[in-house]
Amino acid sequence: MSVTNTVDAARLNLLLNELRLPAIKVLWAQFAEQSDKEGWPAGRFLATIAEHEIAERGRRRTERHLVEARLPTGKTFDSFDFEAVPMISKAQVMALAGDSWLGKGANLLLFGPPGGGKSHLAAAIGLALIENGWRVLFTRTTDLVQKLQLARRELNLEAAINRLDRFDLLILDDLAYVTKDQAETSVLFELISARYERRSMLITANQPFGEWNRVFPDPAMTWPLSIASFITPPSSR
Repeated sequence: MSVTNTVDAARLNLLLNELRLPAIKVLWAQFAEQSDKEGWPAGRFLATIAEHEIAERGRRRTERHLVEARLPTGKTFDSFDFEAVPMISKAQVMALAGDSWLGKGANLLLFGPPGGGKSHLAAAIGLALIENGWRVLFTRTTDLVQKLQLARRELNLEAAINRLDRFDLLILDDLAYVTKDQAETSVLFELISARYERRSMLITANQPFGEWNRVFPDPAMTWPLSIASFITPPSSR
């Protein structure tokens, strides 16, 4: 007699709903039938459906993380023309998709002139890290600074920065477009300080680190980054 014929399917589905096991709810009958025909031990049947549930949860989690990351579409390692910019080491860039630097709370700076592919590489790195289970947020630096300034005016800056803690990596694109305005640079400094050695940041910029006085009027404002760990690919051109 088939296992599915001896089980109250409706009741089992209700139980699986209660336990929040949607993948098992969809697949249990199929694998129960296969288990019945092939004489699987109970442990194999349970392990099989549990593995599918875990895999499905991972897929849904990755989907959620991709949505919240706000990555620009189509920016992958495969779509980047490494031959057009031979001064960039493909092996080095691909290695950044590993998570060793994130685990240390290190930071990554990508320097180069406009149009050199910094944003593309940053997004591709972010995508690879999401696929490896990390949470990432990609944002233009100016957009994030404006949001933090609004939070400060509403006396909510600390809470706004704390909410960003859920992201293992913040990708701040185009630092150069932040002005030397004290209000802008101070909230950016507070964000950098709050994440220092705890959560990683990837920053793209047109100017090298030594010229960041164009963004931060007070040299002391760069200290959380200046003593952080850097992995800096060469200029794209």
